[in-house]
Amino acid sequence: MTYGLDTTFLVEVDVLDHECHQRAVRLRDRLLDDGHEFALTPQVLTEYVHIITDGSRFVSPASMRPAIARSRAWWNATEVVRVTATDEAVTLFHTWMEEHRLGRKRILDTMLAATYVSAGIKAIVSSNARDFGPFFPTVARP
Repeated sequence: MTYGLDTTFLVEVDVLDHECHQRAVRLRDRLLDDGHEFALTPQVLTEYVHIITDGSRFVSPASMRPAIARSRAWWNATEVVRVTATDEAVTLFHTWMEEHRLGRKRILDTMLAATYVSAGIKAIVSSNARDFGPFFPTVARP
């Protein structure tokens, strides 16, 4: 199975002092050991770089150069399938926003879900299971 990755998961895997770091690493390793692969979108990577370089979130945020290098490593990983938004994803996003009566705080996650679902991905790895539950049959949480 291919699991779409949410930004929360990338942050938890890569930020060593994150409270969920060990659980996220164990989940990553278990999924890979079981033969699964990951899907990743550019929007997740941009949010990831934004978060790990944010000094208001972390005592020791990453500087931009290492953050870009880590983003690049995720994008180029052999276990990662690259997924980009299509017209179908945008249509699905609009449909879900109206159908589920979602507000502005759900825009990015809904577009991410629509991007993955339109690419045939039926599972996501995220600490925000509640946000993705309506869109995926399987939400794996660290």
